[in-house]
Amino acid sequence: MPSSAVRTFSDPDDYAAAIRAVEVELTVTEPGRFSGKIVRIDLHRLWMQRLYDNLKRVAHSANGPERAIITFRIDPGPSQLADGAEMHPNAILRHSRDHDYHQRSTGFASLAGMSLPIEEMTSAAAALAGCDLKPPRDPLFVTPAPSAMAKLQRLHAAAGQLAENAPEVIAHPEAARGLEQALIEALVRCLSEGTAAEDRSAVRHHSQILRQFCTAVEEHPDQPLYIPEICAAIGVADRTLRVCCQEQLGMSPKRYLLLRRMHLARRALRDGAPGATSVTEIATRYGFWQFGRFAGEYKALFGEAPSATLYGPRHQQLPQ
Repeated sequence: MPSSAVRTFSDPDDYAAAIRAVEVELTVTEPGRFSGKIVRIDLHRLWMQRLYDNLKRVAHSANGPERAIITFRIDPGPSQLADGAEMHPNAILRHSRDHDYHQRSTGFASLAGMSLPIEEMTSAAAALAGCDLKPPRDPLFVTPAPSAMAKLQRLHAAAGQLAENAPEVIAHPEAARGLEQALIEALVRCLSEGTAAEDRSAVRHHSQILRQFCTAVEEHPDQPLYIPEICAAIGVADRTLRVCCQEQLGMSPKRYLLLRRMHLARRALRDGAPGATSVTEIATRYGFWQFGRFAGEYKALFGEAPSATLYGPRHQQLPQ
């Protein structure tokens, strides 16, 4: 049954958890109050999202294998990168199956997403353009003709406006079918007639190193890790790891590990039971031993003291 929803968020973890068909871990990399918005449109076969968030961040995303997924920018603005490559406003990113990647923004970000079951994308491409559009072996940027890209962007924006202002139109099966067909035709035209980017084997190699780095980190979520240990575990030189992280995360591996531990501590504070845990216990768990410095850096990053998170509204609203 076709449907749509519009949600706003003040917490980056809640925002990341609500993104459809993708597992996302969001690490905000600048101080400020987070604001996010998701407009979701589910037609008969086609799923769509429009994503907006306001702070610099790194998103570690893992796509599922069942659907052909594409993303593109909604508006020009601050730089956005996927796997270290700039996402230009006139290009579409075709994701590979099980695409595990990092997407980085340097400010306000707005992204559009579309996905179809792989067999539906294959049959639509064969019928409309006589070509094969199953997910590529490696992620691929495609630059469509300006008129084709403009039409796809216009249709996607129109669907978003309906979701916000007239959701009953999307919920009508025949109206949804007509909108879906127009969007699929526009998407197939963009992908079948567009120009594919040149091979990026060096960037793919760096992406693989970064995936190994993240895997090593995720295997020890509650343990502070140090760069020499990680380099030894994944078999790369410190300098190589620093180049990969700067290229794809926009920061050193040491800075990324610090921010990640900050976010893990915040999640533990949000989920902890006041009285059963303490700021000191959680800070220690994630490798922080200078508690005054931890509190200062925490407040600078998240806009509140660690104790405010632990005793915040989320806990006050829990049933007694």
